[in-house]
Formats: sequence, C-alpha cells, structure tokens
Amino acid sequence: MIARQTYSEKRWPDTPEFNSVLRSWKSAGSVILLELVWSSYDLFCKEVLTKIDCSKEDKDLERDITQNLEPEIRETMSGFEPFYVQHGPYEHETSLPAPAQPPLYDIAFRLRAYPRVMWPLEAKLLRTEGSVAEYINEVRSNFLTCRYAPFSKEAAMLGYLLSGSSDILFDNISQKGGWDLKPHINFPNREHRISDHERKIPEGKSYSQNFRLHHLVLKIRITH
Repeated sequence: MIARQTYSEKRWPDTPEFNSVLRSWKSAGSVILLELVWSSYDLFCKEVLTKIDCSKEDKDLERDITQNLEPEIRETMSGFEPFYVQHGPYEHETSLPAPAQPPLYDIAFRLRAYPRVMWPLEAKLLRTEGSVAEYINEVRSNFLTCRYAPFSKEAAMLGYLLSGSSDILFDNISQKGGWDLKPHINFPNREHRISDHERKIPEGKSYSQNFRLHHLVLKIRITH
C-alpha cells in the first residue's frame, strides 16, 4: 500500500538537514536561531513581564505565552534570513494514517527553500523547579523517537519557570532524565544548557541519529 502524500511532500521532496543549510548562509548555525529566541525573551520581559505578574495566571498560560513569544521572535529578525518562524505548524513527515492528527509544534523555524524542514521549539510550563515529568516525557517520546525534528539534528525545549531556581531545575532534568546537561559556550550568561543524544531512527529512514537538544529556561516571574 502506497502512503498518500501531502502537496508539500510532493512540491518539496528534498529534505536536507536544517543546520547544514543554515551553515551555508552563516557559520554560526543554530546559534543564530537561539540568539533570536533569547532576544525575543528579552522583549517579552520588557513588554509583558514588567507590566503584569503572569505567574499568577492560570488560564491557558503555556499557550498564551507561546503565542505571544512568536511575534517577538519575528520582531527581532531582519527579514533576509533563509528561514521564517511560525507558531503551530504541523509535522506531516511523521504523522500516522488518518484520522490521526500530525504532530503540532509550539513554534518552529522553517527553511524558505524547503518549508518541510523545520527546527522546532517545544514549550512546557514548569510551575516549580521539581515539576519536570511532562518535560522529560516530551523529550523521550517525541524528540528521541524522531517524531519531532526528523530533518534537524538540533531542537529546543523552552521551560517557562514560574517559581524556583533554574540551577535546581536543570539538576532535576538531568537526574530524572538521565542526561548530562552542559552549559552552551555561546550563552554563558543565559539559563541555557545542552544535552547530546542518540535517537531511535524508524526503519527505512535516514534521519540523523546524533541529536542535540537545547534546554532554555525562561523565567516568567520577574522580581524587582
């Protein structure tokens, strides 16, 4: 039985690895994307978090933050990048047969020349430094199985931390996930760690087995 294809799969059959295309533009690779994310967080702090204590809100907080963070990323972009950013794009490459819905990213950078190729950002609301179960499950069940980011050897988790210490949070993720989290050399003053993994590649696929995940902690409560 031949699997049916979306028009995107037919129009853009080539799927290069995201970072390899990015490096042909600038040598910094994924650092360029991560700089945009951190700059957008700085804008979000200035325009939102200094005006209201979002950590006291309960209604759809994770989606609300993510939906408002994506325009801030666009605001920091020049418009000449070989990629664009989008809130809520579907990953058709790893979708199951209908009626199942394809995976949906919170935010993703998409290559202009190959829109099927995405570098995803997945967000998780962390009410305390110890509430990491859903975060770890997201990594294990989606990123490390290639369900997410099949065409990229890197991606990022955004942890929206409402209370507690980022250092303790990183320790909890490391211990409970069984991963070695290391500082990122390009972001020494940010709450940013990286972990390197070997993914489980589905049979018949040639996705990159080596995978780097970026862990960014975005504090949602600002203390003055």
